[in-house]
Amino acid sequence: MTPPVRNGRIRLTQGTVFWREVGFGPTLVFLHGSWRDSGQWLPLMAQLGRQFHCVAPDLLGFGESSRLAKGQYSVDLEVACLAEYLANIRAHSHLLIADSLGAWVATRYSLLHPQKVRGLVLMAPEGLTHPTFEERWQKMRWLASPWAVPGWGLWLIAPLIRLLKGDRWLQKVRQKQKEARSYQAACKLLFQRRRVALQAEQLNAVLPDLNLPVLLLHPEKASHHTQLANTLFHNLAPQTQLLTIPGDEFTAWPMTAEAIQTFADAIASTP
Repeated sequence: MTPPVRNGRIRLTQGTVFWREVGFGPTLVFLHGSWRDSGQWLPLMAQLGRQFHCVAPDLLGFGESSRLAKGQYSVDLEVACLAEYLANIRAHSHLLIADSLGAWVATRYSLLHPQKVRGLVLMAPEGLTHPTFEERWQKMRWLASPWAVPGWGLWLIAPLIRLLKGDRWLQKVRQKQKEARSYQAACKLLFQRRRVALQAEQLNAVLPDLNLPVLLLHPEKASHHTQLANTLFHNLAPQTQLLTIPGDEFTAWPMTAEAIQTFADAIASTP
């Protein structure tokens, strides 16, 4: 029988956090991806809630948690909020399960609070640097910003694009812009901050210090970005196990319950 979902809200120093909660037992903490909220985890929590206490907060600025002013967003603020939230709900010795932006937050939290984390299950982690990521970052930066010069230039020449039968391409770009801007917190955090602020929070230099077991999920149909991010993380973090799973990074999570269960059981049996 699927356990019922319980919702909660708590006022913290950084703002109000909303979360979903299922089940009882050892705690699993779920952190959603850049273009999602805690609802991402409901199918997986329905499976794992029979054996675990599953909690999935909306990160600040996402879902039903508090919105912040543009200049306030940072990964380290999300980490501080997560630490305060977990302390308030008395979630000790937990396993973190995280996607994309959530994996960045989970990793930095684990580096700051290694004594509170038993392990991590991650996919497509953000926060890594590589020369080939620059083109993607620049593209997403102008898609995410209403004031980006390339974006304005594109719409100025839109009639010419249509004349050249580029309507379908133009529609795809507009759809991607719409999708990106619908998650304003992700845009502000990932693509609308100064480079120096982003660089101070990136993971490459600190991953060798992550001395916790990590299960890194690698979808068979992963994008080039996810493949490279997973490879970088695997090569830099000393206790990382790479597990290939079916599907892509958008559809694979509900099929990972058994792998997470096995990983959690292995950690629990370790002295």
